[in-house]
Amino acid sequence: MVYNMGYSLWRGGGSMQNAEEMRLVRAAAGGDVNAFEQLMRQHEGKMYAVALRMCANREDAQDCMQEAMIRAYRAIENFRFQSSFATWVYRITMNTCLDELRRRKVRQATSLDAMLDVGWSPAGGDSPEGKALAGERKRELEKAIHSLPEDMRAAIILRDIQGYAYDEIANILDVNVGTIKSRISRGREKLREILADKMELFNRDKV
Repeated sequence: MVYNMGYSLWRGGGSMQNAEEMRLVRAAAGGDVNAFEQLMRQHEGKMYAVALRMCANREDAQDCMQEAMIRAYRAIENFRFQSSFATWVYRITMNTCLDELRRRKVRQATSLDAMLDVGWSPAGGDSPEGKALAGERKRELEKAIHSLPEDMRAAIILRDIQGYAYDEIANILDVNVGTIKSRISRGREKLREILADKMELFNRDKV
């Protein structure tokens, strides 16, 4: 299941677009600042979305995104096209967030189930009651996800919110697919435990 939080996902999109991105990457690697800025404009929305899910507040997410851009600029000359540029830059973003969380010694707990399909979806359409219920569900889910350890939280966000495949997540986080599957499985089980006393909220009929 994919729980899209309302962010548009840029995942490539045709050979012409990919060729243009490759041209921009090569230009940026050669020192073309305008090319690098254009690449960042293409990806900053997704970078920010990832950072916001990891950091839990807008200011920290913005700081991490900016730091990730700086790291990407410094490292782009070493990009070897062994993965997509998107995967490469999102890995930098995720690692920047993890570094920040570790510096603060933020410790937390684990991850997702079918109830999340209800949690991210609107309840009752555009009615005030429906919007209120959807907002309450979303707040509870975000609190639960932010209570997870960084490694599980990262895997859950990339899989269940951003919609990446297991092999893509393994590439971004630089661990094997088996480890990713384990983190997601344990994370989802933990989220079920965390949200156990909120089941009435998630089982409530749509207004």
